[in-house]
Amino acid sequence: MSAPVLTTLLVANRGEIACRVMRTAKALGLTTVAVHSATDREARHSREADIRVDLGGSKAADSYLQIDKLIAAAKASGAQAIHPGYGFLSENAGFARAIEQAGLIFLGPPASAIDAMGSKSAAKALMETAGVPLVPGYHGEAQDLETFRDACERIGYPVLLKATAGGGGKGMKVVEDVSQLAEALASAQREAQSSFGDSRMLVEKYLLKPRHVEIQVFADQHGNCLYLNERDCSIQRRHQKVVEEAPAPGLAPELRRAMGEAAVRSAQAIGYVGAGTVEFLLDARGEFFFMEMNTRLQVEHPVTEAITGLDLVAWQIRVARGEALPITQEQVPLNGHAIEVRLYAEDPSNDFLPATGRLEVYRESAEGPGRRVDSGVEEGDEISPFYDPMLGKLIAWGEDREQARLRLLSMLDEFAIGGLKTNISFLRRIIAHPAFAAAELDTGFIPRYQQTLLPAPSELSDGFWEAAAQAFAQSLPGAVRADDRGSPWALNSGLRTGLPAQTSLHLSCEGQDRALTLNTVGDSLSGEALVVERDGVRRILRAIRQGDSLYLQWDGELRRIQTFDPIGAVDASHSHQGGLTAPMNGSIVRVLVEAGQTVEAGAQLVVLEAMKMEHSIRAPHAGVIKALYCQEGEMVGEGSALVELEAV
Repeated sequence: MSAPVLTTLLVANRGEIACRVMRTAKALGLTTVAVHSATDREARHSREADIRVDLGGSKAADSYLQIDKLIAAAKASGAQAIHPGYGFLSENAGFARAIEQAGLIFLGPPASAIDAMGSKSAAKALMETAGVPLVPGYHGEAQDLETFRDACERIGYPVLLKATAGGGGKGMKVVEDVSQLAEALASAQREAQSSFGDSRMLVEKYLLKPRHVEIQVFADQHGNCLYLNERDCSIQRRHQKVVEEAPAPGLAPELRRAMGEAAVRSAQAIGYVGAGTVEFLLDARGEFFFMEMNTRLQVEHPVTEAITGLDLVAWQIRVARGEALPITQEQVPLNGHAIEVRLYAEDPSNDFLPATGRLEVYRESAEGPGRRVDSGVEEGDEISPFYDPMLGKLIAWGEDREQARLRLLSMLDEFAIGGLKTNISFLRRIIAHPAFAAAELDTGFIPRYQQTLLPAPSELSDGFWEAAAQAFAQSLPGAVRADDRGSPWALNSGLRTGLPAQTSLHLSCEGQDRALTLNTVGDSLSGEALVVERDGVRRILRAIRQGDSLYLQWDGELRRIQTFDPIGAVDASHSHQGGLTAPMNGSIVRVLVEAGQTVEAGAQLVVLEAMKMEHSIRAPHAGVIKALYCQEGEMVGEGSALVELEAV
C-alpha cells in the first residue's frame, strides 16, 4: 500500500501550539493552513501561515469547535491532513471520524482509541480491567446530583470533580464537603460543555501530597510503541499545570521502566497510533495510580524534546504518512534536564483571574543554547476573553537540573510584558524558591508556599521612585522644532536660565503616587537601558517608553508608570459605590438574583465566563439587591457594574 500524500497541513487550533506545529511543518517542506475566528483574524498564527481560512464567530463554540467548518476549510485550502493541536477538538472522536470520512488524514490516534481513552471514565474502566491501580472514584454513566452525592459519601471527602472529555483544568473542582457539591457540579458541567461540548463528569478521591508524573508514549501504524521517558507536572494551580520538567527528579530507573511499560501496554491494548500521554499520581512510597490518558500532543512536550533531541511533531507527520518509528525503546535518549513554565495573561494577586487587553510591551528572552520560547503572540496583539489565557512557554535545558533552573531564571528576567497582568513574576518566585531548587515537589506546592509565592503588595521604595522619575523625564518626547532641532526648548533637562536645571513630576504606579523634583540628571537613560548607581553599586534596568506610559523593570516586575491624574483618581474612588463590577472582560452565563432580593454574605450573585473558565461574583456582605446591570448572554467589559448591593 502506497504512503498517503501529505503536502499541505491544516492546524485546527490557535495560539502558540498552532505556531509551533506550523514551524515543524514548514521545516519539512509542507504548506501550512491556519484557521481563525473573527477575533483572531490578525492573530500571530494567522499571520504566519501560508494560507488562512476565516471560520467566523468569536467564541470557540462558533469557530474552532465547528467540525463542518474545519472540514470545509481543509478542502477549500487543499489540505490533505489536519493537526488538532491540544484543547478544542483534539480529543473529540467525532472530529477524528469526520476527518477520516472526508478522506483526510487526522494527525492523532484512531477515533476508536479516542473513544476508549479520551474519555476519563472509559479509560479508568479499561485500566481497571487491565489491572492498573486506580484512585478510588466513580466514573459511571449516571450524571445526576444524587448519584454523585452517594459516590462522594462512599469515596470520602475531599473529592475531585473532573470533566470526562476534558483537560487543562477545565471542568475540574475540588469539593471539601457535601454542602459545596451541588454548586461545584453545576459549574464544572457548564465549563465542560463550554470547553469540550460534553458536560459529563467523574469524581475521584482527592489525594494529599501526590506527585503528578506522566509518561510520553508514541506508536506507529506497524504495531510499534515506545515511551519517551517521563515528565513531572506537580506544580499546579487550580489543577492547571504551571511548571513541567523532564525527567522527574528522583525517579529510580526501575520505577521509570515500570510506569513506562504500563503506559505502553495500555496504548497497545487499544491500537493506539501517534503521540499520547498516560498520566499517573505517584505517592511518596513509590506507588502509582492511573489518572487519565491524553490522546494528543501535550502542552509540555517541549521538555521531552529537549532531553531526547526528538521533534515530536515531525514524528506525528511521519507516522501519519505510514512511516515506522525511527528508533527502538533501547535507543530512546535521556540527556540532561529540562524545565518549562507556562506564561499566562492572568493576575496572580487576584485569584489568578484571566487578564485581557493589549500587549503594549512584549519582549522575549534571547535565544541561545538550552533556551527555547514557544509563543503565539507579538507586541501590539490584543488578548481577548474568548480563549485560554496562555501566551506561551519558556523552556530551559541544562546538563543537570540546577543548570536548567538557573538558565530558566535568566530567561524570566529577560522577558518583558506590559499592558496587562501576567504570571511572570509568580513563575520566577516558584523557580527561585529553595524548595523547588531542592526538588521537593508535589501538587500542594503552591498552596504550601503561598505567602512567599504570592506576597502582599508592598509600598514602592524611594529608590524605585527616583529611578522612575529619571527614566520618565529623560524619555519624554521632545518638542523639537523643524527649523531648529538644537533648540533648548526641545530638551527634557529642566533648563532654567541662570538657575539649576529642575524637573517636577507627579507619577503614579500600581495605585501609588509620588510627587518628585529632579534637580540634576543622575541616572542615565540610553535607549531602553537605565543605568542606576546607588552606594557605589551600578545596575542596568530596562525602561521602555510606550506613548504616555513608561515601563520600568524593578524587582523582577515590569511596572507601568504614568503621570498622576488627581481628578481621575477621585472619580475612580467614587464610581460604583456599593456596586459589584466585572473583574475582567467576559460573558454573563448566569444571573442568580433579582432586584429586591435579600442575600447573605458569600452568596453567589452572577457567574461570568472568561477564557473558558467560570468565575463567581459573590456578595461581600449581607444586603439587598438594589439593581442589576447585566443579563445572561451579555458580554461585559472589565470594571462594568453588574450588581448594586445595599448593606442591611
